[in-house]
Amino acid sequence: MLAGILLIAVSVVGVGLVVRSADVTVDYYMADETLPPGTVLTEDNVRVSSAKVDGDMYWEATGADSDDAVPYGAVVTRTITAGELLPVSATADADKIGLRPLPVAASLPVSEDIGVGSVVDIWMTVAVPADGGIESATVIVAEQVAVTAIERSESNFGGGHGATVHVAIDHAEVPAFLQAISREGELVVVGWGGA
Repeated sequence: MLAGILLIAVSVVGVGLVVRSADVTVDYYMADETLPPGTVLTEDNVRVSSAKVDGDMYWEATGADSDDAVPYGAVVTRTITAGELLPVSATADADKIGLRPLPVAASLPVSEDIGVGSVVDIWMTVAVPADGGIESATVIVAEQVAVTAIERSESNFGGGHGATVHVAIDHAEVPAFLQAISREGELVVVGWGGA
């Protein structure tokens, strides 16, 4: 009988330990706001949140004592949405990242669906000489670039015009991008599926 009671006690303690170990959460860094590519991580744009995830895919908030514990100063390489845990794969050392935020003054209204973190294409329509006259030619200037900031100004006559959209451009592509947008023409920012 004593052996039976001892077996039941050991079983209860064992089950309790298993349940307790399954309910352990760990502190991770989480985006406090949408972070577009090129954003430098600071105490102002990330916070600590407890979560239960497997593996080392996310920045764990282990404390300031560890060199790898705090991602502050790292740069975001893809859009991280507000409330998302910070993936280690979506950050890089600042000296290893080549994105530059550049402004695009849109000629046409920018969709209200486009905001920080949206992926967009930049198109330009220019006038070109053709067969004794002038024709319009539309070309893509940048494909699938992330919006890092957007400034919307309201006009007294019709609203919506005058938006400046800042997009993350790879450092190596900056000269060609600047040359393209400096031409005389209409710049249009086109979102991807309402993004």
